[in-house]
Amino acid sequence: MYKDKKIIAIIPARGGSKGLKNKNIKDMCGKPLIAYTIENALKSKYLDEIMVTTDSQDIANISSEYGASVPFLRPDFLACDSATSIDTVLHTLDFYEKEFNTHFDYVILLEPTSPLREDDDIDNMIEKLLDNSDNFDSLSSIGVINEHPSIVKKIEDNKLVPFCKELELTTRRQDNQEAYFPYGVGYLVNVEAFKDEKVFYTKRNDFYKIKRYQCYEIDDIYDFLAIENIIKYKNENKDI
Repeated sequence: MYKDKKIIAIIPARGGSKGLKNKNIKDMCGKPLIAYTIENALKSKYLDEIMVTTDSQDIANISSEYGASVPFLRPDFLACDSATSIDTVLHTLDFYEKEFNTHFDYVILLEPTSPLREDDDIDNMIEKLLDNSDNFDSLSSIGVINEHPSIVKKIEDNKLVPFCKELELTTRRQDNQEAYFPYGVGYLVNVEAFKDEKVFYTKRNDFYKIKRYQCYEIDDIYDFLAIENIIKYKNENKDI
């Protein structure tokens, strides 16, 4: 709890994965991938509940072993490829309200495929949003992208053309305005605003900048190998 507001962390982890089989529990440097997110959340001073929503009993068992709550297995309609994070969070909030008579003021979505969180990221995000709750209803983690939109291409009529024709193409990368991508370190949102707008990026959306080394998400084996090696490097070099 922070400023008398009750906060739940929801970690979504479906069992099926087309890009990388069983990625959420795949061993990374000696422990399952999802363990990094659970362990990081447990370091928070402000989270009142840390839960994993999954359709997999294996993921549920491992998540429980590492200290997360797993009060249910997802129903079938949330276990398919078309299920969205928004539907999953709404289902979880509804479950807690109906089954436990527990209402949360804020929810933070923590994607297990973005394990490179710093120890204080979650609490820093909570403090930033709740300290500015008169102006903002949500906050998203963002990182600078190297592949600037002005240089990105697409193929039209078998020709290579700019993807965003309206963007000015500069000759030097450093002349471009910085562009950001919302990585899955955390999406924090006021529950009432979330239910009303059904988006993580509400109309009044703030941001939380992450570091360069955190700007990765695991979709396939190459992402996995990149993050695994970053973790190995961090374990050997504490100054990163």
